[in-house]
Amino acid sequence: MTGVVHVVGAGLAGLSAATLLAGRGERVILSEAAAQAGGRCRSYFDPQLGMTIDNGNHLVLSGNRAVQDYLARIGASDRLAGPDKADFTFFDIRDGARWRMRPSDGRIPWWIFDKTRRVPGTTALDYAVLAKFMTRHPGKRMDQVIACSGPLWEKMLRPVMLAVLNTDPAIGSMDLAGAVVRESLALGGMASRPRIAEPTLAAAFVEPALEYLKTKGVEVRLRRSLKAIAQADGRATSLTFADGDVALTPDDKVILAVAPAPAQGLLPGLDAPDDFRAIVNAHFALPPGFDYRAHAPMTGVIGAVAEWVFVFHDRISVTVSGADAIVDRDREDLARTLWADVAATLNLGDAALPAWQIVKEKRATFAATPEQDAKRPPARTALANLVLAGDWTATGLPATIEGALRSGETAAGLTLR
Repeated sequence: MTGVVHVVGAGLAGLSAATLLAGRGERVILSEAAAQAGGRCRSYFDPQLGMTIDNGNHLVLSGNRAVQDYLARIGASDRLAGPDKADFTFFDIRDGARWRMRPSDGRIPWWIFDKTRRVPGTTALDYAVLAKFMTRHPGKRMDQVIACSGPLWEKMLRPVMLAVLNTDPAIGSMDLAGAVVRESLALGGMASRPRIAEPTLAAAFVEPALEYLKTKGVEVRLRRSLKAIAQADGRATSLTFADGDVALTPDDKVILAVAPAPAQGLLPGLDAPDDFRAIVNAHFALPPGFDYRAHAPMTGVIGAVAEWVFVFHDRISVTVSGADAIVDRDREDLARTLWADVAATLNLGDAALPAWQIVKEKRATFAATPEQDAKRPPARTALANLVLAGDWTATGLPATIEGALRSGETAAGLTLR
């Protein structure tokens, strides 16, 4: 292919597309409105904590094919950390119960017959509900397909699906939930191992990509926002950036990898999700004498405000998904509430509140309901030389790192064709 590919937006979708195209020898110009690449997948030095933190705890799974391909492409396959086996620790703050869910490695789910490996209070027969996730249920909410009650729901399905969908699972899309299950738990524990970026999100997903693009001669322009797209005869004819106009030749292509609202502003009439859910993350300095090696790296918390507690070598972090009910609470009040949950989860007694930081994302992801899923546009647009990328497009997955990277692959593939 001759001409230039203008990738607009340097989040993970844009980076995925740009690195794939650059690896094929295409001439790429990557433009980003912000001062840094990565979009919502970002890391920064926080003076309140005195350390570099991620904006949130973005978990991926070992079976995420696009994640593995992307990291291999940019030379960062060693930047994910996690257990050798699928092993999920849970704590019920209401009664102090603790347990570990340990799926068997292969596709045959023999682990459900071992009460030491499954959710307490469940029987092997309860797991027959997972068969419902193996087929599609177009336009159906989860509560229209399965019973959203009982020990399996309360102690495993609900917290996991809340993290996956960032939406109340009962009203969440059964299709989106099923797509995740089919690519992870249904393939066995080896495809379901949790993985966290190490040492940071930027070090794993962003900085190596920028280095890779540099080696391929890709021009990366930060602080360069796109203001308008001129059209004629079913094609984009020019791009108006804040620093001037760029005329498009007949061989030039555009990948628009921005958030849905800016995309709609640039492409009037574009249908896109318009209902969003919040995520709240808290980061705490380690209390005196704390040995991070004595704790599970990740614990799901039942019955608390905190939902997932992550233990790192230099901090403790908390993630609350579908956090609209708490996102507007006072920051210190949130810190104290979440620290109390952390102290209970990690058996810290009455440990004083350490240095902390609260990170709020009010529009973290689109609401993963059937109605919002139906509004997600395909990568192709009415313009022959312009395609879309982003986790909010019709990837078939919720708004996840895996979905963002796949959307970039799709956009790059369409551009090459």
